[in-house]
Amino acid sequence: MIIKVYSDNPNSKVIAQIADVIADGGVVVYPTDTVYSFGCSICHPKAIERIAHIKKVDAKKYKFSIIFDSISHITHYTKAVNNKVFKLLKKNLPGAFTFILESNNELPKFFRKNSKTIGVRIPDNNIPLEIVKLLGEPIISTSVYDEDEVIEYTTDPELIHEKYGELIDLVVDGGYGKIDASTIVDCTNNEIEILRQGVGELQE
Repeated sequence: MIIKVYSDNPNSKVIAQIADVIADGGVVVYPTDTVYSFGCSICHPKAIERIAHIKKVDAKKYKFSIIFDSISHITHYTKAVNNKVFKLLKKNLPGAFTFILESNNELPKFFRKNSKTIGVRIPDNNIPLEIVKLLGEPIISTSVYDEDEVIEYTTDPELIHEKYGELIDLVVDGGYGKIDASTIVDCTNNEIEILRQGVGELQE
């Protein structure tokens, strides 16, 4: 199934429909402020395994990013940071960044088995933010890659549906996606280091 949503003013009934699919353990593809991503609830290990199978990765070792709807939402699942890191998050989020932070015990065991850190995102796109807000829990974010060497990411939701429609439960059509990934910033140990320069330009 594919469903159209407008990021400027997402329809609340449509957002509720998407959230219901995720709450029931479904796997969706949805837009961010960068590339389209596979997503599911962080509380459904079987759904995470499905995404890992699609991406041909080991679910227990792969570093999934996680979408939150606010910085306060992030702090529920991460250890406290110093003022420098907190100001950095506040200045750059929402935005095209993945910040690596130290996780706490609120994060499901599935993620804590092999890593003490998580990549957190608050994309500058109302669609995933409204989904997470209504769902009441974070969702997985891992990019939809295209096998073509020239086109690094799949950007057309119609083509995504053609390719993955039988493997997932829903494609959220929020228009064409971008071809650049987020900027990854490591903030562990209260230090700041750019691990990958993406579309986001860090403001310090």
